[in-house]
Amino acid sequence: MSHDTSTSQLAGGTLGDTFYPLFKWLFNEDGDFVRSVKKKLAQARMADNVEMFLARSLAVGVISGLALWLVGTLVGYLGVTFLLGGTGAEAPTLIGVPLPDSASAVLDIVKIPALIIVTGIVFGVIGFGIGFGSLVSIPYFRANAREREVNVLLSDSISFMYALSVGGLNQLEILQAMAKADDTYGECAKEFQSIVLETEYFDTDYRTAIRNQALETPSGELSQFLTDMLSIINSGGDMTSFLEDQKEKHMRTAKQEQKKMLDTLELFGEMYMTLSLFPLLLIIILVIMSMMGNSKTQLLYGTVYGLIPLTGVGFLVLVSTVTQDTIGDGYLRPDGKDDDFVVDDGLGFLNLGLVENYTGQYSMFDRIKSREGTYEFMEILKRPDLFFRDHPLLVFGVTIPITILALLVVVLFELAPMSLDGMIDRPVLGTFFWVYVPLYINLLPLAVFYEWNVRSRKSIIGGLSENLRKLASANDTGMTLLESVQVVADTSAGSLSKEFEIMHAKVNYGTSLKDALREFNNTYHVPRLARTVKLISEAQEASSQIQDVLSTAAQASENQDDIDRERIARTRMQVVIILMTYLTLLGVMALLKTQFLDVMSGLSQSASGGSGAGGQSFGGNVDTDMLSLLFFHAVTLQALLSSFIAGYIRDVSLISGVKFAVILPTIALITWIGVG
Repeated sequence: MSHDTSTSQLAGGTLGDTFYPLFKWLFNEDGDFVRSVKKKLAQARMADNVEMFLARSLAVGVISGLALWLVGTLVGYLGVTFLLGGTGAEAPTLIGVPLPDSASAVLDIVKIPALIIVTGIVFGVIGFGIGFGSLVSIPYFRANAREREVNVLLSDSISFMYALSVGGLNQLEILQAMAKADDTYGECAKEFQSIVLETEYFDTDYRTAIRNQALETPSGELSQFLTDMLSIINSGGDMTSFLEDQKEKHMRTAKQEQKKMLDTLELFGEMYMTLSLFPLLLIIILVIMSMMGNSKTQLLYGTVYGLIPLTGVGFLVLVSTVTQDTIGDGYLRPDGKDDDFVVDDGLGFLNLGLVENYTGQYSMFDRIKSREGTYEFMEILKRPDLFFRDHPLLVFGVTIPITILALLVVVLFELAPMSLDGMIDRPVLGTFFWVYVPLYINLLPLAVFYEWNVRSRKSIIGGLSENLRKLASANDTGMTLLESVQVVADTSAGSLSKEFEIMHAKVNYGTSLKDALREFNNTYHVPRLARTVKLISEAQEASSQIQDVLSTAAQASENQDDIDRERIARTRMQVVIILMTYLTLLGVMALLKTQFLDVMSGLSQSASGGSGAGGQSFGGNVDTDMLSLLFFHAVTLQALLSSFIAGYIRDVSLISGVKFAVILPTIALITWIGVG
């Protein structure tokens, strides 16, 4: 791996050095374009010198341009040969028009230059643009991705800083604590890391470092926050009051951004109605054309197996550009001990922790590893349901071998058609064994365990805001945080109160409260929960009286609850629109099958009955059984695509649509059994 990396770096350096003179000739180092790329490289955190980066981009552009220039020359030669072709004794022609001998001599002279100049240059310019533009666009895309993540996490980051300020930390300590919280606040924390590192290693005062980062950060919102923060620092204002005001402001901003996104999703929901019905209209047109004697079988196959999937995938990509994914893995790691920290993710038999660092050196550790691995594996065998609940995707490790075995049984016992003609004769039976059986074996268990996993996490998140308010009230009476945890555990019900009891017991047996909080968080590893636990665990180290911090955490949690409720309420309508659109499409296709194909097939049989001809075609010799197969496959593909689109719109997760991917194809199967 290291050899490959060094080789690629050497190749990149060689290309950059070779094309550096071209960069000097084309670009002004102080020009707007070079400054823009330099800024984006810094915002994307790419450790590239702008001159060498652009030189390498030019190299890639020139290489791709030369490659397409050769392709363009070949295409041009073939095109000119066809357009200006004349063979044998025939007179040379120009687009079919005969040319005199004098004109043909001129054409022979300019043919090759025309090939090189016209087609070669056009294709070469396109190739250069693709090569150069694709490489130059990388820092822009990365900077935009970082900007998006920073904006999403900024509200929670400011709440975290406010909690630290309430806990008594000074300005520099707040910046340092924020810089260390990259396990929770991701790219937002890395922006503060730049400030801290500049003050530590470049002998820069933190005011100047804040000013520099405000100019360099890709997020306009963070830049404004840092600028305002610098004003407070320079004027000697109250940092706690400033952070409290900013916290309120960015909570409102988060709600406004959520509203904009939901408005856009509503527009996309209306677009989907048109996009999903377009293949249906095209299929109807092609069938009518086939009736008129102009058979378009290949277009029908292309529409069903090409256009429908492309439409669904394209819409998914479109939706993904406006939705906000959940950021972070939800795990909290000890400060300064990331290398020794092992996440307890339930896969202990694959990752046994620190003991693996000592195996092979001492036989005792080899025995410990062997027995620990056996113990972890036996625990999974005792309760495999809990294991798959915590890791739903790992159910594929069981279902895929079962699927392969089931398909082997189908092949060995010839339970399903083994040819295209057989599929056309028995479309429902063949599709059931080749599509629906694997679908049920794989997606049904996944849907069950995933929904179980979601419900188990919601049981914790659902009562988080209320219990945080109770903690704040108890802490406000003078109780320590640990005593407040015990009171809330005794007076509340649900999964979260049980976790509070476990935390209290761990602390009584010698575990620090911070470690107990971290272990509780890592059990569920929900990013939203991780940010709340991080805020509380950092504040409680300064003081046990953190009612303001707990109130802040409760307010942030309630704000997120409001955002989630609004998102669920408004996306529910989009999901209903998608599902109803699919059911409408299914109904239309079923009517086409029963009221159109079957009727026309019957008329064709009646008309050809006297001659003994088969009644499986009409019009332009279109096979009605083949159309029935294509219709069934069309509604099945549309069911799967609509399911995953609905799940992604609702929860910004493809796996959330698995339950729909079981239900909708089942409806299509039952419908086709009824109409078949």
